[in-house]
Amino acid sequence: MTRSQGPNAVGTADPPVIIAESLHKSFGENNAVRGLSFSVAPGTILGLLGPNGAGKTTTINMLTTLIDIDAGSASIAGFDVGSQPNQVRQMIGLAGQSAAVDDLLTGRQNLTLFGRLYKIPRDVLARRVDELIDRFEMGEFADRMAGTYSGGQHRRLDVVASLVASPPALFLDEPTTGLDPRSRSELWTEIRSLAASGTAIVLTTQYLDEADRLADEIVIIDRGTTVASGSAAELKKDLERDVLEVHFGSPGDVAAAARVLSDATVEVQPDRERNVLTIPVIDGSRSSLEVLRRLDGSNIPLLDFQLRRPTLDDVFLTITQTEEQSGTRGAR
Repeated sequence: MTRSQGPNAVGTADPPVIIAESLHKSFGENNAVRGLSFSVAPGTILGLLGPNGAGKTTTINMLTTLIDIDAGSASIAGFDVGSQPNQVRQMIGLAGQSAAVDDLLTGRQNLTLFGRLYKIPRDVLARRVDELIDRFEMGEFADRMAGTYSGGQHRRLDVVASLVASPPALFLDEPTTGLDPRSRSELWTEIRSLAASGTAIVLTTQYLDEADRLADEIVIIDRGTTVASGSAAELKKDLERDVLEVHFGSPGDVAAAARVLSDATVEVQPDRERNVLTIPVIDGSRSSLEVLRRLDGSNIPLLDFQLRRPTLDDVFLTITQTEEQSGTRGAR
């Protein structure tokens, strides 16, 4: 697994738009962020992942000038976050976990309001708002009050509002939380389009499949510090194992199967909500057959099984469990 101690350069030839160097932030005795470093080049999406309380939103808030940096430094498009916050705010867009738009205004009025906050000239702003409404297919609802929008329309407006000033850096803090699958897919397309146009993007998300599909580079943090980094493909390859998934008919069968395999050299991962037992296997089919023979001999009925390559979920669970067992995690 790639372990990162210093800045994690995302991108190649282009100079980074977003640079974070050894960021620290504490709230009383709670060390929320500890020595976190990464950089993001134009046209690149960085996925910032971690368990709840790992420091993801705190990091976003520091980089977007919402809270002060205790130690370390950060810059956006060449402007220092600590000493040049006004210039930084002109370089960024932010779509946070809570929508920032006004439900009593139409979508068009919301976009215009954001443009005025950026002091965009009125004639330029009118053209920019029309361009965004057309580009993000908001024409059907742009002139309705935002309070009447569906969840997907509301979230789209929130993201588009962060783009009014064409910022070179965009921060998306769990942008698709609560959206239905279709709305999530539509927003993914828009995020990819923004990266293709040259925007540097930092994305935090609860959905690991989202990071797997969107992020060019991933940084996994736990208790405010980097525990792994690399592309999704690199992180999955570093596990050096396949995964056997065995499906059962009830949580009781899952628990019984876990007990049967409790003396095995690998750690089983029961999912009683899905009635699935996940088993890491080093040598693929040979280990899988041995596990299946043991389960068959115990007379526990199996509904289905499959041998698959690791997913980002497997990477995330392995890394965070390792950190917890090593004692580096604590209550926040």
